[in-house]
Amino acid sequence: MPKRVMQGFVVSDKMDKTVTVKVERRIMHPLYKKFIRRLADATPLSDAERDEALEAFGTADYREGRTAFLEKRDSDFRGE
Repeated sequence: MPKRVMQGFVVSDKMDKTVTVKVERRIMHPLYKKFIRRLADATPLSDAERDEALEAFGTADYREGRTAFLEKRDSDFRGE
């Protein structure tokens, strides 16, 4: 059985014996049968990025938006 061959392009070769390659995958959409390009990016968020994203869930605007959605009414954001 042949091995899977993937193509990509070199993003960084700053290391001594290693290069970083960005690989693009082509997958077929299950309904439309068209090919979609999906980037295989495995870089996780840093601690600061993750903390910043989680801070948004504690704001008054988030609670107002969520409540308005569940009650099926227009939201009244105050910028808090």
